[in-house]
Amino acid sequence: MIKEELVRHSPIRLFEASILGGLAPGEMGIIASPRGVGKTSVLVQLALDRMLQGRKVIHISFATHLQNVFKWYDDIFEEFVRGRELEGKDEVKDGIAGNRVLLNFNQAGMTLAMVTNSLRAIIVDGGFAADTVIVDGFDFSATNSGFLSGVKCFAGESGLSIWCNCTVNGGEPRYDANKMPTVVAGFADLIDVAVVLEAMEDHVELSIPKNRKNPPGGSRAMRLDPATLLILEG
Repeated sequence: MIKEELVRHSPIRLFEASILGGLAPGEMGIIASPRGVGKTSVLVQLALDRMLQGRKVIHISFATHLQNVFKWYDDIFEEFVRGRELEGKDEVKDGIAGNRVLLNFNQAGMTLAMVTNSLRAIIVDGGFAADTVIVDGFDFSATNSGFLSGVKCFAGESGLSIWCNCTVNGGEPRYDANKMPTVVAGFADLIDVAVVLEAMEDHVELSIPKNRKNPPGGSRAMRLDPATLLILEG
């Protein structure tokens, strides 16, 4: 199997179809669940899919040392290609590494200017033409609509789409009547797509409580394998 076939047959195609083709520049999506259900795995799968297509990804981590993020990518890549007989697997993995930049931020004391200036330095000054930003470990309970609005504005101007994980641990209720995480209630209008992961007995279910202005997406055929945390093919 060549790399292009791996991309074409990836379960990410099913995921993107369920949200009408993936995120557009300037759009923000969240992957929400309690800790340990598979949010980071989904984010890394989305990033790897883009990297395999030759697209550039900036991965920002707020809670994990970068060495652990590298391991996430290595582990998910190995699961991604397992049993698919990808030609030149090691060469492919080494080759796509240049399509990713990893950043580590501390949310405490962070400003909008710090984030946008760092991204601009990479994209403009560094000539790294990213079109996707992956954000893990960001605490939505410690932010505000002004910050997120500023990030979205910058993303739109820079041709970036943004995927974030969103932890819903904490007091009840964790979700509202439409299954949107209550932690984002103050700025839900800034979130274009929301995906919720729910641990079931033998799999992890993906549902879509928000898909732009469309009615809630509800449950999909998409699931995560409980062992590998990879999106299943339906």
